[in-house]
Amino acid sequence: MSARTFPPLYKATGDAATDRLAFFHVLERLKTQKRTGWVDHNVPGPESISDHMYRMAILAMCTSDATLDVSKCVMLALVHDLAEAQVGDITPREGISKAEKRRLEAEAMDNFVHEMLHDSPAAQRIHALWQEYEEQETPEARFVKDLDRFEMASQAFEYEKNHEMKTLQGFFDSSLPYLRHPEVKQWGQDLATERERHGGQPTAPDKAS
Repeated sequence: MSARTFPPLYKATGDAATDRLAFFHVLERLKTQKRTGWVDHNVPGPESISDHMYRMAILAMCTSDATLDVSKCVMLALVHDLAEAQVGDITPREGISKAEKRRLEAEAMDNFVHEMLHDSPAAQRIHALWQEYEEQETPEARFVKDLDRFEMASQAFEYEKNHEMKTLQGFFDSSLPYLRHPEVKQWGQDLATERERHGGQPTAPDKAS
């Protein structure tokens, strides 16, 4: 396995319009980079990072939980993997520690905020949302984390059906048992039931606290 390499961090030109366009362009990487877990499992035509975030955003709009700020949830879903435009979708098998992954992602976000977006109100909003998701201290952040897990399990089931894959059990065992929000947990149970009807394996026991 070759070591992951990262593009050089952007250096501000001093021209706000040029630097802002640089940020808009770097977002394309989210559209073209494939999610590492699927690539590692040889899934044909795997989804991109932005594919994953887009469905999460729509899922957020489907909640019936009136206590949540749904608009914030949608925005959290759209920025939670934003740093991956710079560092890619790092997975544990690559040997990069959680602390180093967090450092690299924080460095990427700082680069977007300061060098590309010049600490504008938009930059501060994006960074605050990303930080909120990382800290997992608000109901919205925790809800969106559950959407992250549920969306991955949904995608795994679709790959099982569409490509007759039998190697994706780990994606279910690392997601559905950890769902905490009652509504998303129910969605997960519904998905597991649907999967079993299609001949899928049972999911690991509930591990959510």
